[in-house]
Formats: sequence, C-alpha cells, structure tokens
Amino acid sequence: MGLKSLLVVSLAALGSAVPVANPLEAIRAAGPAAGVVITKCSAPNQIALAYDDGPYQYTQRLAQILSNGGAKGTFFVTGTLYGCIYNQRAAVKAAYDAGHQIASHTWSHPSNFGSMSSGDLTQQMQRLEQALVNIIGVKPTYMRPPYLATGGSVLSTMKTLGYRVITDDVDSEDWNGKTPQQSQQKFQQAGAGGNGHIPLMHETYQSTVETLTPWLINWAKQNNLKMVTVAECLGDTAAGAYVPGTSNGQGSC
Repeated sequence: MGLKSLLVVSLAALGSAVPVANPLEAIRAAGPAAGVVITKCSAPNQIALAYDDGPYQYTQRLAQILSNGGAKGTFFVTGTLYGCIYNQRAAVKAAYDAGHQIASHTWSHPSNFGSMSSGDLTQQMQRLEQALVNIIGVKPTYMRPPYLATGGSVLSTMKTLGYRVITDDVDSEDWNGKTPQQSQQKFQQAGAGGNGHIPLMHETYQSTVETLTPWLINWAKQNNLKMVTVAECLGDTAAGAYVPGTSNGQGSC
C-alpha cells in the first residue's frame, strides 16, 4: 500500500471513530458534587418543590396534586419518623412511578444528626437505602439532613457515600406554625428572579399539601417557572437521582 493510500485509510478510520468525551462535559453529566451543601437551583426560571418527613397519609394526595398541576416534586423520605415506610409502600412507589423524585431524609430523623459518628450516619443512610431498594428498586443519590444539620462528620460521610446534600433557600416555616398564607408571603418576598428556589416544606401538614402547594403551582405558572425535581433543577438527569441496588426482600421495619 502506498503512502497516499495509507493516509486515506487512516483518515477514514479517524472519521468513523467514536469522539473522545470532553472531560468537563463528563463531569457535568455526572450531576452535582457529593458532600457539598446545595441551597438552590443551578439556573433561573425553575423551582424544585421539595417536601420532608414523609411518607405519611398525605403522600399519595400530594403526588396527585403535583402531577395534576404539571409539577414534579421531590420527596425527602424517612424510614420510621411517621410510622414504618413499608406501610406506605404503595404511596411511595406511586410517587416514584409518576416521575417525582424520591430522596433520603435518613432512617429515623435523629435530632443529633450533626454530632453523630460517621458510622452511625452511614447506618442511618444505608438502612433507608435498603428500604427504598426494596420498594422502588433503586437507592437515592440526594439527601436532606434532619434539621438541615451539616456539621460534624455529616458532609465528609455524605461525600464518601456519594450523596448530594440539599438544604434550602426559602423556608416555608410550616413546621413553625406558619399558616399557608404566611408561607406564601415568604415566597413572594423571595421573588421569582435569580436561580430557582429549593424550598423547605413538609408533606406531613395537610395545609401544606392542600393549600400551600396548589398556590405554589399557580405562583410558579404566573412567573413562568418550570416545576422540576431537585435533581433536574441542578442540571442532573432523572436517572442521576438514583443508583442500582439489590433487594433483600424485607417488608417491615
């Protein structure tokens, strides 16, 4: 084969080769970093409606309200805070199947989360992981710490476990006795500008589910905000919110 022919063949081979991925693009595709506190979305014109402390008796209703309003929500669930998570298996799976994000809020919502040892923190996360694998077939890569505690060994442990740590930038204060109308004022004061909000809300309050959430859906639409999951509002894919796991067949706490 002559030099010219060899050059043609070589160029043809290069043209058909799979392009090498840009390392920066690969990093972005992997989603946000683990073990770093995240308070708001990574881009404007969106909002991630996020709810803690479930599953509870309102879980399925909340998922329906969100879906009917064209919204995707994020459910930061626990294993035992309001009864055993397996007792709400159908509601959790229905929310997941509807495209809402299921994330971790630890197994038992310990009040001393920020001062627990790395081993105890790991146990809190892994017990809930296993339950979620048993219920929805995957384990989450996003978590919100109880009481938003990020001190002590929390961040280093979450980094080791591969968890993206979410707090908030708007606190509805539904946990603090605020009425839905008072919570609405907090959103209005925060405004719809800047990068999208990740609010702190709780699905365990009927008023948050039945009154505040429908108002937020309307408010978001009036302000042309896309209502997405926490993962999506951080530029992650829906698949990036989870990793595979193996069920152990357990069905009780």
